[in-house]
Amino acid sequence: MTSVWDRVEPLLWHVEKPARYIGGEDGSFRDDKGPDAVRWLLAYPDTYEIGLPNQGLQILYGILNEREDAAAERTYAPWGDMEAAMREASVPLFSVESTRPAGEFDVLAFNLSAELTYTNVLNMIDLSRIPLHTAERGPSDTVVVAGGHCTYNPEPLAAFLDAIVLGDGEEVVGELNDVMAAWLATPAAARTRRGLHVALANTEGVYVPSLYTPRYADGVLVGYDVDAEAPATVDKRTVADLGEWPYPRAQLVPLTEVVHDRLNVEVFRGCTRGCRFCQAGMITRPVRERPKDQVLEMVRSGIERTGYDEVALTSLSTADFSGIGDVVAALCDPEQGVPEVAVSLPSLRVDAFTVATAASIQQVRRTGLTFAPEGGTWRMRRVINKLISDDDLYAAVDAAFSQGWRRIKLYFLIGLPTERDEDVVAIARLAANCVERGRAHHSKASVTASVGGFVPKANTPFQWHEMDSPSELHRKVALLRREARATRGLDIRWHDPDATGAEGIVSRGDRRIGAVIERVWRDGGTFQEWSERFELARWEAALDAEGLDLASTALRARGRDEMLPWSHLSAGLHPDFLWGDYESSLAGEGLEDCRWTPCYDCGACTTYGIEHVVAATAPPAGGSQGTGQGLDLTGPVTVELGTTHR
Repeated sequence: MTSVWDRVEPLLWHVEKPARYIGGEDGSFRDDKGPDAVRWLLAYPDTYEIGLPNQGLQILYGILNEREDAAAERTYAPWGDMEAAMREASVPLFSVESTRPAGEFDVLAFNLSAELTYTNVLNMIDLSRIPLHTAERGPSDTVVVAGGHCTYNPEPLAAFLDAIVLGDGEEVVGELNDVMAAWLATPAAARTRRGLHVALANTEGVYVPSLYTPRYADGVLVGYDVDAEAPATVDKRTVADLGEWPYPRAQLVPLTEVVHDRLNVEVFRGCTRGCRFCQAGMITRPVRERPKDQVLEMVRSGIERTGYDEVALTSLSTADFSGIGDVVAALCDPEQGVPEVAVSLPSLRVDAFTVATAASIQQVRRTGLTFAPEGGTWRMRRVINKLISDDDLYAAVDAAFSQGWRRIKLYFLIGLPTERDEDVVAIARLAANCVERGRAHHSKASVTASVGGFVPKANTPFQWHEMDSPSELHRKVALLRREARATRGLDIRWHDPDATGAEGIVSRGDRRIGAVIERVWRDGGTFQEWSERFELARWEAALDAEGLDLASTALRARGRDEMLPWSHLSAGLHPDFLWGDYESSLAGEGLEDCRWTPCYDCGACTTYGIEHVVAATAPPAGGSQGTGQGLDLTGPVTVELGTTHR
């Protein structure tokens, strides 16, 4: 095994945060496998402090390293100072465990969680000294694959990736390892890249772009010519029983500060709330719960091993976990044998937050509270199917302020379908009313309203809808700011509308956007998700150079019968269901959580053989989608509320 440590170590004296590049975490792996093991380099295309806590990457890291025929190490995107130093010293991208060059691994596997990291993907492939384009790679070159939520429209990266995994990775990563092992065992003279691509394409849940050629007519995608040895449609992989995969068994504990620096235990996967803007909620269906005894054991063993004093019980809507009350009660009971620990519930719904909950969680310490009503009016929230009433929000806000919180955060989206100016202005008014409720308890109570721009994503009911231009989003932000000026204690913050426009280009575009991404990268446009590094002008210039524009690639509406870039990739949802839900949204009709109703036949349960179960507990009165579980948190718990998934 080659190590470039002797060339890396001198660079660390001259860069910001050298701990990003040295590994050494508790729980990290040292490769002692035999020469026939498949070597994986798991890559996160952002800085170490952003990528280290990523649970998808850590799960695959644990699964692969438990196998005798696989070994996995990690790498992250080097910040600009380190990249410059590496290029000047001719140091390739390397793993943090052993400083082994990326090009010596058999597989370079990216986790794609945010579209604006795509230029970093290209940069990391280039730093690895792997040919940038799949078509240029030969039998001896590292295989480049990707997975994650963004892969439900992978076409913008199709030219750069050998294979793309749709859905859950726990099972398929082992199958990919088997394919790679067989290919690597083939005599070099008989080994071909096409042979590998065909083998990968015949692995369920794996999309190989080189076997699908897009066809265009008058500048519009009209279909794909599919290789005879590839499936016409690629279906996502779904792990039916989450209890069979209690990973990560050994969560990494960093030596330096990272985001979400705590123990993380996933309690369930999927969501039935049906928020129409939420790609994560749609593509991860159906709901699969982890057994509550397993959750407790993962917390106990994780706390004892890592020394963390906080655990986050993670999911898309943690209060919907059927065992949440018992789990929290057990974690707060010293007799249960769990070390003293604060519990965070990052996705607790507004309509599950009560005075009793607030009173119990502040016994340990008060963390920041974020509620996510998403829309400023009840009409708007019915359109997006976020069925939270104003009274639900006010009750949660009153509960928090009455128990000592002095600052809360609200999250909203603008640019939503059917949105009017009065819906936008109502965001400021709703937030101002929350300030007023806070001031009834504390004279310095304050509210921060954080506003993001809506992007219609693949495999959601809104995938056909048009998107607001950056200039229109800027105008709406100005409306909000003007309305909020009269309210002391109200702070309006917003995501850059220009960055939202670029996100739309990448998340809604077809394969032609790959050339745009490459132009932005070659122009120095890395770390585009960081505001200080982003410039929309780069993207507009790249579009223009490719004969494209923002309106045609991102902003325009799609027709019901139009070929979408991702139409040949299935998240398990019936297109008729998505279209029907879209029509319901335009009519202002909400759709109740299917746990309280007969099955809507979205396709998720029937496709994957998981029985749809109507909950025995009745939903809360008033028409809002509460948990109906009477959540009682009576021990030392802390809560972070309203994580938004888009």
